[in-house]
Amino acid sequence: MTNVKLFLEGEFQDSQTSEWIDVTNPATNEVIARAPVTTEAEMQRAIESAGAAFQSWREVPVPERARLMMRYQALLKEHQDEIAEILSQETGKTFDDAKGDVWRGIEVVEHAANIPSLLMGETVGNVGRGIDCYSYTQPLGVCAGITPFNFPAMIPLWMFPLAIACGNTFILKPSEQDPLTPMRLAELFVEAGAPKGVLQVVHGGKTQVDTLLTDPRVKALSFVGSVPVGQYIYETGTRHMKRVQSFAGAKNHMVIMPDADKDHVISALVGASVGAAGQRCMAISVAVFVGEAREWIPELKDAIAKVRPGAWNDPEASYGPVISPAAKARIEKLIGQGVEEGANLLLDGRNYEVDGFPNGNWVGPTVFSGVTPEMSIYKEEIFGPVLCCTEVDSLDAALELVNASPYGNGTSIYTSSGGAARRYNHEVEVGQVGINIPIPVPLPFFSFTGWKGSFYGDQHAYGKQGVKFYTETKTTTARWFSSDAVAGPNFSIKLD
Repeated sequence: MTNVKLFLEGEFQDSQTSEWIDVTNPATNEVIARAPVTTEAEMQRAIESAGAAFQSWREVPVPERARLMMRYQALLKEHQDEIAEILSQETGKTFDDAKGDVWRGIEVVEHAANIPSLLMGETVGNVGRGIDCYSYTQPLGVCAGITPFNFPAMIPLWMFPLAIACGNTFILKPSEQDPLTPMRLAELFVEAGAPKGVLQVVHGGKTQVDTLLTDPRVKALSFVGSVPVGQYIYETGTRHMKRVQSFAGAKNHMVIMPDADKDHVISALVGASVGAAGQRCMAISVAVFVGEAREWIPELKDAIAKVRPGAWNDPEASYGPVISPAAKARIEKLIGQGVEEGANLLLDGRNYEVDGFPNGNWVGPTVFSGVTPEMSIYKEEIFGPVLCCTEVDSLDAALELVNASPYGNGTSIYTSSGGAARRYNHEVEVGQVGINIPIPVPLPFFSFTGWKGSFYGDQHAYGKQGVKFYTETKTTTARWFSSDAVAGPNFSIKLD
């Protein structure tokens, strides 16, 4: 067991705290590390150090910032397997899934390496007689990020590389449940040549988050997590005059039309519903079978029944344990509620056992049919390997069902009809849509665009919107006189 360090003022150092949080391996529940609850004095040092570093970092030429990101992405690729192993042991993810977590983060760093073109402003000459107008982007200052347990590589890499490439400095508060992966990301960032103070990493819980939310020196904050916390983050941060992007909960639907390819549908649903133990904000948790497609539910249940969870280094395992005993208890409680409220439990993942790991947080693949919108398993984000199957008679009814959801993170439709796909894409009130794609997470040159109760804020993560979130636009209107002649006063706002 190791004590996790802080990364303050360009150095990895022991915290002076007297409070520690156990970091456990979800497959065994053995304590593998302890994370410090950062003291208030250490939080202040992090903010002060980031503020001081900003004064010099903002003046570093943009191409130099881009080269830092190029070196960083090369190191991340070189150490991808090592990072994935650390990630697997503290989250329980299978090794392949962990590598995917790391890779999706690397893609955002590659995007950040293109920062010179992303920061370009606009110019129009001669907007008035002898007057030119142009705009350019400037960094905000100290930014912060609060990241969840389920993607301890990808989501930190959504945040600090792009913010820093834009000329800001950054304070990262990763999940206290899996801090080892973010700390390794920070070590490699230093190895890539990151200047002292540009990145700080602190640990803890609500008290540390509240410091970042309320301190006026922190100008922008990005959060990924659950609904009630996401709303609190947004309301508190904006009340303290910060820019906030807060990614909250989800309940993602896949609509299956009867003209879809059955084999493709079943294969996609198996991976998208129980992959990563269902601990994805973009997981498909509701399958909406339209018309005759409902006849495929028994075959889907049989396919999911073949899925086997297991340890991270088991090449035959499809997914790992859920993150904690509390998460397991909540999932199993919701499964029980589904039975009590009248859903048909086709496949029960409660009390699942994995040989050799009797103390792991295992939940087996679970499938319900006959689920209705009034049921708890439909309304709540279960965040486990549980698929709810519903049945409707038409695409109209499917759209009505999906659009009635308070969430709008992701959705997909499987069909061979271009007309049905186009209509669904046009009318569905969800920010990220897949057409014959189960989990439509966009690549970083787009943005992660959840809607409705899945997102609080104005600018989304990464892509062009991410750059806008981490920068401010300055517009200049300029005239240079070529003679000593002085025009008379202008009493209107019109440019002459």
